[in-house]
Amino acid sequence: MSDYYAAAIIRGNARHVALAIACLLLETAAPLPSHAQTAIGAQNAVHPGGIQAAHILQLWNGTLALCLLVFVAVLGACLIAVWRAPRGTGTTEPDVGAPGAREQRLLRAVRWSAIFAAAGLISLLAGNIFTGRALAELPAENALRIELHGHSWWWEARYHDPLTAQRFATANELHLPVGRAAIITMHSDDVIHSLWVPNLHGKLDLIPGRTTEIRLRADHAGLYRGQCAEFCGLQHTMMALLVVADPPTEYARWAERQTRQAPQPPGGSIVQHGQQIFLHQCAQCHAINTPPAGAATIGPDLTHLASRQTIAAGMLPNKRGYLAGWIVDAPSIKPGVQMPAIKLAPDDLQALLAYLETLL
Repeated sequence: MSDYYAAAIIRGNARHVALAIACLLLETAAPLPSHAQTAIGAQNAVHPGGIQAAHILQLWNGTLALCLLVFVAVLGACLIAVWRAPRGTGTTEPDVGAPGAREQRLLRAVRWSAIFAAAGLISLLAGNIFTGRALAELPAENALRIELHGHSWWWEARYHDPLTAQRFATANELHLPVGRAAIITMHSDDVIHSLWVPNLHGKLDLIPGRTTEIRLRADHAGLYRGQCAEFCGLQHTMMALLVVADPPTEYARWAERQTRQAPQPPGGSIVQHGQQIFLHQCAQCHAINTPPAGAATIGPDLTHLASRQTIAAGMLPNKRGYLAGWIVDAPSIKPGVQMPAIKLAPDDLQALLAYLETLL
């Protein structure tokens, strides 16, 4: 439609200009169709689930309103100019006389427009400053502390709760207690990544060799999808982070489970056979918090793999069939991933899957 608007103004046809403006205003003001409206748990910046996202949304709404006002004023001025412009012919003599009263009125209008534009820019600057201060002033007393590491292409989270002294690690999934602030210090081990959970906060980069910090608080229970928002390589779009905001009691139960060691399988069972397959095929890259699995850090910690909702950094649901396909040939599912294809006999694969499903 933008070509139509430009053509209407160039032609100078007032009727077409008015129709173009009306159509554009209707497009701007019309609500999203039902299929485009997403629930609070989706990756959507206009459905804040926390106080920081609410501040950002207020700034966005103010900026949008001001820009819409300027847009309407400019198009209105263009419409008036086209409507009232004197018409000439090929024989019309050029007007080279001194500016009259009408030109003086136009000059005053231009001056006042410049003043209003400057006031609008100053208001936007003030809004950005106040929003930045509001984001930085989140009370962080007794805040949950999380170290978030960005890898190609997955997220590693290390928890430290000062209230309970709990320490544990997980991957590609964050759990936050509702109503309690979280201080997330972020590191990158390879390239620049960027954390963006639009329902909870804005974007912040993870830069190799530097530590950055973001403070956020989830005020509504639910699921929020995070994303790497900085192009970081082949699988940039497949580097998601699921954020689960739990009521405090549910979060406490989840955190307590995360501190447990993985269970030892009974001797002679298919699960024990799966553990032996894991030790020979997977333990060089993945850690499980139980002897003798070790503490490898090349890949995600799998101590509580079965409790997670997704695998492959949010790419696949954590179900047996998807997990089997990921183990057998991860590079074909996520090209460029460091995890190699693992060729296993069918019985060995089923045993490994049985063992992984016990890691709750």
